[in-house]
Amino acid sequence: MSADVVSSTGVGGSAGPTPVTVDESRPGVLRRLGHDPAALIALSFLITLTICTYVAGVTLDPAAQSSDRLLGPSAAHWFGTDEFGRDIAVRLLVGARISLEVAVGAALFSAVIGVFVGVVSGYLGRLWDAIPMRVLDVVLALPEIVLALVIVTVLGNTTLNLIIAIGIAFIPIFARVTRASVLTLRERDFVLAARSMGASKFDVMIRTLLPNVLGAVIVQLVITAAIAIVVTAALGFLGLGPAAPAPSWGGMLQTAKSYVYQNIWYAVFPGLAVIVTVLCLDRLGNSLRAALGIDPRRVVRSAR
Repeated sequence: MSADVVSSTGVGGSAGPTPVTVDESRPGVLRRLGHDPAALIALSFLITLTICTYVAGVTLDPAAQSSDRLLGPSAAHWFGTDEFGRDIAVRLLVGARISLEVAVGAALFSAVIGVFVGVVSGYLGRLWDAIPMRVLDVVLALPEIVLALVIVTVLGNTTLNLIIAIGIAFIPIFARVTRASVLTLRERDFVLAARSMGASKFDVMIRTLLPNVLGAVIVQLVITAAIAIVVTAALGFLGLGPAAPAPSWGGMLQTAKSYVYQNIWYAVFPGLAVIVTVLCLDRLGNSLRAALGIDPRRVVRSAR
């Protein structure tokens, strides 16, 4: 086939969701993203931040102390210093690595499990659908921050445990988005053709359905990474982030609240780091959604 089939919402009194065909003659996803200046700026910022944080982790010492304590921005310390005279800019860059690792790791963790559950439950149906989705409904009923808080409290506040805790909280979202897409596709002609040619259920799910739901999954992956950064910062603010002296954005905000009258920049820059990073991920996710012509929320409503 020369086209990939994805799903969209039916209009008016139509019988059901109408497939949207992305033809090869249309501009590619990367080309459409290239015509979106906001997406390019967001992507450039995220790439630059990723490179800088790993370079800073190798070349700079975030624990280096000095007598210049609680100073504002200057030529020597661009973002000022904290209560121990440590450079805030260096700690922000090194702390970004933890936030990015947790965000990307949690998004991938939840995507792998959620997509698997969504494809199986959406295609096989019956008990394969009822039992997993009811369990995930219970998980979905709990706020992500509360669920992650409980899991981190039980497992400990290591980076791996943060990834697992936040990832578990987002599994239901990926499962529901994937299941909704599979429900709109499983009776389409190309799926029926694969079954009539003797393809096994496993082959139909992995080789036929999965490639057609990846667009919605990729969009949800970027959006989940943005939310995961906020949850990671919130856990760090509550004292459940990486243990000191390892820097983290949430931990820096938690400490800065005690010194806000001595150096307000101590709290401003970590907060801006969280806000700008989340906005860039959100902008990139929205641009990908527009470029792919897929809205995960609309797909879920369509399946309902």
